[in-house]
Amino acid sequence: MTPSTRRIPVSSSHVLDLLKRNARKLSFRKGRVIFREGESSDALYVIEQGIVEISALIGPRERRVFATFGVGDYFGEIAVIDSKPRSATAIAKVDTVVSCISRDKVWRMFARSPRLLVTMMHGFSQRLREFDHRYLQELLQHERLALVGRFAQSIIHDFNSPLSNIGFAADLVSEGDATHKEKTMANAIIRRQVDRMAGMIGEVLEFTRSSRRRVVLTMTSFDQFIEEMVAELRPGAARKSVAIELKTSPPRITIPLDRHRLPHVFSNLVRNAIDVMPRGGRIMLNFILGEREVIIRVEDTGPGVSPDVLAHLFDPFFTHGKSHGTGLGLSICKRIVEDHKGWISASSKRGGGAILTFSLPRSAELAASKRRKGSKNGSDLPEKRVKESSRRGRLGSRLNI
Repeated sequence: MTPSTRRIPVSSSHVLDLLKRNARKLSFRKGRVIFREGESSDALYVIEQGIVEISALIGPRERRVFATFGVGDYFGEIAVIDSKPRSATAIAKVDTVVSCISRDKVWRMFARSPRLLVTMMHGFSQRLREFDHRYLQELLQHERLALVGRFAQSIIHDFNSPLSNIGFAADLVSEGDATHKEKTMANAIIRRQVDRMAGMIGEVLEFTRSSRRRVVLTMTSFDQFIEEMVAELRPGAARKSVAIELKTSPPRITIPLDRHRLPHVFSNLVRNAIDVMPRGGRIMLNFILGEREVIIRVEDTGPGVSPDVLAHLFDPFFTHGKSHGTGLGLSICKRIVEDHKGWISASSKRGGGAILTFSLPRSAELAASKRRKGSKNGSDLPEKRVKESSRRGRLGSRLNI
């Protein structure tokens, strides 16, 4: 911010006389607060000696400096004009002397000197533009850093299941009497889990891109795929006293699947169900074979989900009632299912228990035709969400210093 946009014009003796007759001098030692956020705005300040820093909170605990003012600069004028509480804090960076002019006296000065009013209003407008730009940049930077942390937490959380399976396979191999068949099975488990972890990293990267990656579907034995998934998920569930049951047998059909991405849907739904049943329970898988699609229902014996939570369950970063994770898992599940050109929904049973239902087309032609009709947009991307949130919610509270 240039001095010309910050300094009161004191070249005329008339303005200088107004300042001298209406101001009172205040001294602040280095580090002393001149005013705080939230305090009533009662005066405008002109710096006669020293340096003043203007700072504000970005997020719950992080404070950022937005401006540094020196001799001849003024501050505190915006809140004086709109009479709202201060939204920034002013601190003396060094021993500082300021002239303090009360709100009533400021307005009387404006009445006596229209030129002062016009000049200062021009400076107010310029400063407000600069503050808004700086505040937006700081806010976006803060949100980006927060997203990095949340993505890291999500990755750690999602890695628990495959790492657990790798540990199980390693234990199996380390047994002295392990057979060749058991070692081969353990090796296959480890390989699948490593591929799965790499795929999950790709999902998070995909979520941050402005366009989705190309979907690769291969004709796959559905019943064999389900058997493999259940075999991988049961050991981890059993350690939490949760039983995975097949209420109906998976249909013996061949359908187009992305074998690298679809396991994430099953593991995420099962893991979420385990999380809400800390004392153990049951997870039931049901399969309904239709003419054009196969429908998979994942039910649990947990407490169920309230209607207000159901409405946002697939929203990115929605984490109601969870002490870990970021709410990214179900959003990615929704994307994976929709990339298969299926659908996914959630409901709650009377008396407790949640039901997650999703579909998968039976034919490659159907999936391809749906994919051609589908639209592409970036409405769920973090960067756009940050900008929209910042523009709508936070920039409304400007720095009234």
